[in-house]
Amino acid sequence: MFATIVIDLDPNLVRIGPLVVTWHGLFSLLGILAAARVGQFLLRQEGVGGDRIYDMAVWMVIAGLIGARLLFVWENYKLFEGAWQRVFFLNEGGISQWGGIFGALLGGYLWCRRNAVDYRQVLDAAGPANALGFAIGRIGDVINGEHHAIASNLPWAVQYVNENTLGEPGKTVHPEVGYELIFNLLVFATSLLTWKAFKARFPPGVTGLIWLSVYAIGRFFLSFLRTDPLVFGLRQAQWASVAMVLVSVVGIAIWMRHRRPTPRENETETETETAPAR
Repeated sequence: MFATIVIDLDPNLVRIGPLVVTWHGLFSLLGILAAARVGQFLLRQEGVGGDRIYDMAVWMVIAGLIGARLLFVWENYKLFEGAWQRVFFLNEGGISQWGGIFGALLGGYLWCRRNAVDYRQVLDAAGPANALGFAIGRIGDVINGEHHAIASNLPWAVQYVNENTLGEPGKTVHPEVGYELIFNLLVFATSLLTWKAFKARFPPGVTGLIWLSVYAIGRFFLSFLRTDPLVFGLRQAQWASVAMVLVSVVGIAIWMRHRRPTPRENETETETETAPAR
């Protein structure tokens, strides 16, 4: 116990009649708002501005929430047997980040098709934006203990003791979602620091796919610390990570192959062609 971080926090923030507001729901909302704000800032650097960004954000948020909830329900369908109406109780928590990612990306794609906007620019902004949003959202997960992890005797291992916790009382485990929080903050900071350099070097879309795949790789290895059921030898989140990396690799290869030369490359090529022969 001396080397254990005890978390005695009620995952329910407040009850108003039948409505329950959870820490998970609060930080999920704050994460969405933060991601939208970062995405807006980065897209404006690309010349995509105005009220259209907010319209796109609505599409991505709605599609992301639907995808996140559907994947969570699919992964944990036994929790809803006999009470399927609880599928719609988003305020009680229970969403899948990977469902949110793929849902939001699909929503953004559909919006771009309808509004004649280059989807690759949205992808570039999504890399840093999603990392910050995920980091903030994980604060709620740290509080409620929803994602169960394997046992640990490290000095920073955690034990959930609140009577309403979604964790496993009596067990001392890795703070896996805490690791994800820190990892996402590192991805966010690094992606912002390198964003302009990457945008100058790579064609549209590549920067976003790089950071989405970095997140996927980190999530793949961190998922070994969870106790989620295995599907064909891996956890479902790991299969989603593999899918994200494969999509990113294919997308990067295609866009790099058909990329347009940068202004600097054009200047160098022109200087080479006009240089006198010796």
